[in-house]
Amino acid sequence: MTHAVRRFHVEDRYSDMAIHHGTVYLAGQVPDDTTQDIRGQTAQVLAMVDRLLAEAGSDKARILMTQIFLADIGDITAMNEVWDAWIPAGNTPPRATVQAAMAHAAYKIEIVVTAAAA
Repeated sequence: MTHAVRRFHVEDRYSDMAIHHGTVYLAGQVPDDTTQDIRGQTAQVLAMVDRLLAEAGSDKARILMTQIFLADIGDITAMNEVWDAWIPAGNTPPRATVQAAMAHAAYKIEIVVTAAAA
């Protein structure tokens, strides 16, 4: 039995999201307003995650795995403050957080999410 892959917001190099066999895969989400500090950029990216998961019929309580990339690992405490306020208690997913070179120098954060579809 073949399960179709549904792709959303397809660009030349990537799609923002794909759904296959009940799993939602988000591309790395980065902030639109790079003038904001790590708290502001984190809040923007988490709002993008919320919108994409809602479009897929899922939500943050159904996140299976998260990968967080920080331009400066020294921002982890401030980023965690925003994350902790956003993620539902009792539904914290497995997560990895690492320091990484970003595709754009003004990005302070990029988040990749895998979630269960509803």
